[in-house]
Amino acid sequence: MDKQTVKYIIDHYFHLLKDKEKLAWQHYSSNIKLEENKNSTIAEMYQKYGWLTEYKDVLDLLKDGYDNFEENTAKKILSAHEGKIFFNRCPNCGLLARTPKAKQCRYCLHDWHDS
Repeated sequence: MDKQTVKYIIDHYFHLLKDKEKLAWQHYSSNIKLEENKNSTIAEMYQKYGWLTEYKDVLDLLKDGYDNFEENTAKKILSAHEGKIFFNRCPNCGLLARTPKAKQCRYCLHDWHDS
């Protein structure tokens, strides 16, 4: 699965993720923020609200890197919810639109608002 499709699924169908994948995403993004701002108060807050985890099964989802986690998660979402995923493709060039509701192609600039 190409990166654009993976990002599209994760960005627009995040709500279909299982709790374990959501926690892994929260853990990863919280760690990125902590790397940027080494503040023990923020780290304590993240721990308190459960945004960081020590659950091995959740951390195992991230062990091969975030890109692999995203791709595996997108594949799981697509497999489990195929009928709920709408790939909005440009009717002119066939490439994936930015969002499921987009009506103009970011690549060829074709506009299908009136279609």
